[in-house]
Amino acid sequence: MEGFIDTLNGLIWSNWLVYLCLGAGAYFTIVTLFLQIRCIPDMLKQIVQGEKSESGISSFQSLMISLAGRVGVGNVAGVATAIAFGGPGAVFWMWVMALLGSATSFVECTLAQIYKEKDRDTGEYRGGPAFYIERAGAHTRARTFALVYAVIFAVCMILATSYFLPGIQANGVAAAVNNAWAVPTWVSAIVMVALLGVIIIGGVKRIATFASLVVPVMAVFYILASIWIMLANVNEIPEVFGLIFRSAFDREAMFSGMLGAAIMWGVKRGIYSNEAGQGTGPQSAAAAEVSHPAKQGFVQAFAVYVDTLFVCSATAFIIISTDMYKVFEDQSEDGAVRYAGSLADGIAVGPGFVQEGMNTVAPGVGPSFVALAIAFFAFTTVLAYYYLAEVNFAYLNRWVHNDTARRAMIWVLRALILVSVFVGATTTPGTAWALGDIGVGTTAWLNILAILVIQGPALKCLWDYRRQKKAGLDPQFDPEALGIRGADFWEQRKRDMVAAGTWQAR
Repeated sequence: MEGFIDTLNGLIWSNWLVYLCLGAGAYFTIVTLFLQIRCIPDMLKQIVQGEKSESGISSFQSLMISLAGRVGVGNVAGVATAIAFGGPGAVFWMWVMALLGSATSFVECTLAQIYKEKDRDTGEYRGGPAFYIERAGAHTRARTFALVYAVIFAVCMILATSYFLPGIQANGVAAAVNNAWAVPTWVSAIVMVALLGVIIIGGVKRIATFASLVVPVMAVFYILASIWIMLANVNEIPEVFGLIFRSAFDREAMFSGMLGAAIMWGVKRGIYSNEAGQGTGPQSAAAAEVSHPAKQGFVQAFAVYVDTLFVCSATAFIIISTDMYKVFEDQSEDGAVRYAGSLADGIAVGPGFVQEGMNTVAPGVGPSFVALAIAFFAFTTVLAYYYLAEVNFAYLNRWVHNDTARRAMIWVLRALILVSVFVGATTTPGTAWALGDIGVGTTAWLNILAILVIQGPALKCLWDYRRQKKAGLDPQFDPEALGIRGADFWEQRKRDMVAAGTWQAR
């Protein structure tokens, strides 16, 4: 089975997926005129001034759910893996993926807002790739193909977020806790399952509340810890960045010949970490209450920066500045050791790199701090994964007309993700990561190809938003005026505002 998983992972994560992710990000950067840099003021303003309602959460809460999914084990163990198999240069390619991915994230999340709808059972907003693939293609000759494609995406996303991906997070927590306090992995598994079960029963609003309380605090403390280490190793700062840049372009003798591995692992772990293009961010984006889809697109574009440029960079600096890492040939721990820093033998690739790095500055405290950080990162990520799986279940449940059957399917989903957490915490790291990569790669293939085809409405939204802002207006979305079909929620919203006398011509 492990051989089959590795083979499938290799097929999905071929060089073509790397080219697709980089190419799509570069393309969206150009056609949006570098919105990820030009529109940073709009991003920050929307995070602070977002709205909310009974049906929709605020932009900030949506951002926190998104960051809960983005900021996880990938920001710690994932960065360590990228450095171990791609060398320090992989960090640079993670940064590149974040910059380009921000534009990709804007497009996919704006599409999610355009084609969102209200859940008939809960009244909450639902949306995401499955929804926008179907609705964008509903008025074309390819409507049958679009529907089948949307269903395939929903099924793949459910499998990825309810079974493949949670296992990585649980495995990272169990490994870090075991390394810090020698707690058996099965004990960590039981605790995580119990806590997760209590929160997911409360639905999206409880998840959003929990995430908005925990995510900012844990991210700030982690970044502050990395700044502390940076100050303690201030003389190493030029060398760390110099090593990253030299390795990224194959100009570091120690890591020469690893350019392909650096790009591959930087892009792979960059996508896993910031999720741009993967199709996970649009689900939380659709849940927000906004007056114009582009507003939430900006918020989600900024989430990529928080994840990779802040948290992942913090991890990379901890590892490299303290010299607590190893680099392997053949992109595997079975390969020859290309470089062995001060890391002791017996420390596996993953959280141990960061824990040992922290330990050089805070002996005895570092491993425990990292274990706690990973526990919070991973736990909120699993909550976000459950939400993503539930949204796609809701999409498929639209064809199930029996209320009891729909609710029973949701309980099956909850049971599946709890089983995934337990199994993931007690399995080997290699298998857990391979399964996670399969889940990420599959949804990335499906989603990026889709948004390249149906990008038009998102770009129209961007230019409509800029036009209204220049006119001094608070942008309001009118899909009919832009020639966008299938945005039923927004059409009804306009009719309601016209009836109430609150709509003004734009």
